[in-house]
Amino acid sequence: MNDCLFFGENENQKLIKNEPVEIKKPIQFKFENENENENEKQIKQISSGRYSTIFLFENGKAIEYLNENDSNQNPSKIQIENIQKVTVGFGNEAILTKEGNVFAKGNDINPKNPKEFINISSLIEDTNDRIIEDVVSASGSIYILTSNQNAYGIGSNGYAQLGVDSKKLLKTEKPILMMKNVSKIFSGNSSNHVFLLNSNQELFGCGNNEYDQLGLGKSRKYEQIKKLTKIQNIPKGKIIDIQCGYAHSIMLIENEKRKLYSCGRYFFNGLGKNEDTRIFTEIKSSLFENDDIREISVGCFQNLILTSNEKLIVFGLNNYGELGTEDTDNQKIPIQLELPELRFNEDISNYHLYCGYYNSFLYYSPPSFSNLEEDLIKLFRRKEFCDISFKTENGEIIKAHKLILKYRLNQNQNEIEKLQEIISNKSVKESNQIFEMIYSNKIINPKLYSEIKEIINSNEKIEETMKRIYLNENENDFIIERKEKQYKFPKLILIMRSELYRGMFLSVTNDTSNKVTDYSELSNKSFQIFEYWIYSNQIKNEIQITKEIIDELERGIDYFQLNQTNPNLFDLLINKFKNQN
Repeated sequence: MNDCLFFGENENQKLIKNEPVEIKKPIQFKFENENENENEKQIKQISSGRYSTIFLFENGKAIEYLNENDSNQNPSKIQIENIQKVTVGFGNEAILTKEGNVFAKGNDINPKNPKEFINISSLIEDTNDRIIEDVVSASGSIYILTSNQNAYGIGSNGYAQLGVDSKKLLKTEKPILMMKNVSKIFSGNSSNHVFLLNSNQELFGCGNNEYDQLGLGKSRKYEQIKKLTKIQNIPKGKIIDIQCGYAHSIMLIENEKRKLYSCGRYFFNGLGKNEDTRIFTEIKSSLFENDDIREISVGCFQNLILTSNEKLIVFGLNNYGELGTEDTDNQKIPIQLELPELRFNEDISNYHLYCGYYNSFLYYSPPSFSNLEEDLIKLFRRKEFCDISFKTENGEIIKAHKLILKYRLNQNQNEIEKLQEIISNKSVKESNQIFEMIYSNKIINPKLYSEIKEIINSNEKIEETMKRIYLNENENDFIIERKEKQYKFPKLILIMRSELYRGMFLSVTNDTSNKVTDYSELSNKSFQIFEYWIYSNQIKNEIQITKEIIDELERGIDYFQLNQTNPNLFDLLINKFKNQN
């Protein structure tokens, strides 16, 4: 059973049948034949563009609604398995699989057959760069981030949005390298501009700047930024997100609390203020002055904000009712939209926003408690975390994590040697699949799995493996001191869970010695909760949560920089506290 609200343009009445073209008030979205496939209808993610909308479900499958007059079947199932992320732009779509492949389609991606998905990750010239960590669709172009933290672009370059002069390269059907050492890519389904954030929190942008949507502070004569340019005058703090519209950009920055900033042209009403802003300037509103901004989403010209205090705030153009205000009046400054009664209204933290081109969604997507497996696969793809080498049949080297292998291969060095023998007869692609099966505890390739199942401890969940590591001090290589007592943790676990330790262990300049003094105000009980959660991503059932524990751990969450984890420790504490009371 899904819980999804929809408002805005109804795309020629193909998205929701028997409803008007303009849906000005949030209504419940209903899937066709929902009762027939109810077990598949737990929404994981929604992505929508000018010509199509894709729903991704928790089982890794997706359906697609096409805004085409000749569409005979609407919706239709996407014939790609194990989908991790979907992203739709203006005239293109991209699918990221759990194996790290990206399949895409569109006029600028595959002009010979624009309706057919092709594997664009396999077109990257550097074969060591073909495992993809993230993908973002924009207007005619698609951006991909590899496991080696390199950013590539493919498709339209009409506004130099691939970082190349558009007169020299109008478009490309093969991914081209845009920048190295990239941690995040930001663009939008209507955007002809893009931002790339590097590991040092330096922001670069290129593409269309006709409306100052890159925040460079330049005059209008610089309409195309033809190469990646560093964005100056960024507000202090950590960049959490940047959402790009057609003529504006919205930035979410965290510095003690989260604040919103915008740049672009005022007359499009997308800035949340009554003036042009050529650099990123704060959006001020009493609606979120004393509230924490949890999530933002930007469409073509509309903006939606979800706060931690159960507020849905909207502003921007409203020509099709995409702000859900029951009219088509534009909103120049943020206003609060009254939320209807929701099925899970007591837990707004599990709702998410998505702005399509001229429509908007608010949908329920509960956290998954098996995210540790995905974390491990991401770490497996990051070379800097690996400490053991395997040689494939062609003599190429693949690196892995000795600690994880030891605990997934029956804690036996002989099993690692057997794995080396198996890998020596496999291609790089097959070897990568084998490691992903070992890390994820899932049968990704049955034929390969049959060859290695004897050496894998396959009946044990990853969380249980982590708890066993937790109990075995010999495998812990990092010490946390608090109140004159030492606690040992594996660095690998801390990297997965904490931005503080991730930055510490990856930095070449910071002191990476084996001691860090913990937040001294944490009580023993609070630290036990933190310790168990670090390994299991859960809170023990028998633990009784009090308001004092929540207050203590909220400070600890800030100290350890645990805010970006999913599920969030603070959300788990609040939910458990509510259920106990």
